[in-house]
Amino acid sequence: MIDLINITQHYGVKPVLRDVSLSVAEGELVGVMGANGTGKSTLLKVAAGVLCPLKGHIEIDGLRRRSSVENELAIRQRTVYLAADSWLPMRTTGREFIIAVGQLYSIDLDRLIDHTQKLIELFGLEEKADSPISSYSSGQQKKVSLSAALITETPVMILDEPFAGGLDPSGILALRQVMKQLADRADVTVLMATPVPELVEQIADRVAVIHDGKILAFDTPEGLKRIAGCDGSLDETLEKLTNPRTLERIDQYLEGRNR
Repeated sequence: MIDLINITQHYGVKPVLRDVSLSVAEGELVGVMGANGTGKSTLLKVAAGVLCPLKGHIEIDGLRRRSSVENELAIRQRTVYLAADSWLPMRTTGREFIIAVGQLYSIDLDRLIDHTQKLIELFGLEEKADSPISSYSSGQQKKVSLSAALITETPVMILDEPFAGGLDPSGILALRQVMKQLADRADVTVLMATPVPELVEQIADRVAVIHDGKILAFDTPEGLKRIAGCDGSLDETLEKLTNPRTLERIDQYLEGRNR
């Protein structure tokens, strides 16, 4: 459903992605993980069509991005992209914005109104839904952004750090349950970047680990543990894959503190 083929992307003269290829099957939820600055957000922006790669190309459901106006429009109608720090119209109310996004994706009006109300209730936004977004906290703004992505009901979702941005525990719980349901559906494909290993381990079919601009490993959470020779948590597995010295430094520090 999502194919990134030999992607190379630079910022200035610095390579961020280097000959990266990644395929996400229909119905999969794939998590993208790696240290800060390793190219996670860039990878998702390229997949979403926000950035045009210097080399390589992207295909969504067999259609090549930017190959024609018709293909790109067809892709955009089937794909939603949520940036880590997405733009919001501050003078608009949360309800108005969610409905407007749904209208862009041609959601039936009756279904749109009903789904919007359910999303508002899901994320506990009842008291703020009809107030300008400028009056929302950062966490409430994140909930509106998430609601706008979910209202589209697209078969392809590209989500950059959906669990970040000041979500409170109830918001994290609600989103986690929604993502679990999406992961169980055969008609929804999700590519998601998040720095929280325990959340990825609970919902992802496979995890792509980015290091130094390349895909270091791409497997199920259990498969990554086997590759790393680690029987601990996923965060320990990621450190062992990308920066094995970190665990040694932690052990050395703790031993020194106990003397």
